[in-house]
Amino acid sequence: MCRWLAYSGTPVLLDTILYKPAHSLIDQSLHARMGVETTNGDGFGIGWYTQEPGIDTPAVMRDVGPAWNNRNLREIAQHVTSPLFFAHIRASTGTAVQQTNCHPFRHGRWLWMHNGSIAGFHEIRRELCLAVEPSLFPGMEGTTDSEVMFYLALTLGLEEDPPGAVARMVGLVERTGRAHGVENPMQMTVAVTDGESLWAFRYASGGGARSLYYSTRVDSLRALHPDMSFLQELSDETRLVVSEPLGDLPGAWNEVPEHSYGVVRPGDDQLRPFVPAA
Repeated sequence: MCRWLAYSGTPVLLDTILYKPAHSLIDQSLHARMGVETTNGDGFGIGWYTQEPGIDTPAVMRDVGPAWNNRNLREIAQHVTSPLFFAHIRASTGTAVQQTNCHPFRHGRWLWMHNGSIAGFHEIRRELCLAVEPSLFPGMEGTTDSEVMFYLALTLGLEEDPPGAVARMVGLVERTGRAHGVENPMQMTVAVTDGESLWAFRYASGGGARSLYYSTRVDSLRALHPDMSFLQELSDETRLVVSEPLGDLPGAWNEVPEHSYGVVRPGDDQLRPFVPAA
């Protein structure tokens, strides 16, 4: 499987989130605590949005090597500031280790990343790919189930209704899998964003979804830890969604319930049940 994080809030250097925490994503690339694999070294990727005027799409950097020793990633992280970014470290579930299979995936303003798998994917891949809107199909560059999920969600209305599109995508995957004898086809935690709002989903067809956490409101953390000076620099809107906590600060992390999704955007965040479309 994989590990990922999504950040939204006060613009920060990527290095602040990717490298500096005690159990950072870079540390997790070697020493994951909650994943199926301890090591996630089959590639990595980052995608970030800039506040520069006239730039409408996020930047993406992906590579096939492990994140823990990539000098280019370290260099970028120490010089790029962003208010919203994704980062992903990969442990392949059977598809090739190649750049086009690394997350996050991009379409226009949208970014998508996934931890988990579609059971029996190689048997149902052709059928799922044929369900992708023909005009979108040329954008698929890799061979992963994760990218197919993204393009199915785009086909099913992601740009207009992200929760509904993901529910329809999961319903389609489950119906297709079960028609081929796969009882529990879907295992996923997914993050998707348009650069303004962030949606995160935790779901597994048979239960036992992969781990997912979100950070406590910054104003609440300030009250709990008034001695933590770095909290004074963050806006109340700042949030992190992560595969596993980045540290052990008491009260900082909350588990996303199974079969649910959250929305991070200016104003009140939301946590709602997630039900695949029949």
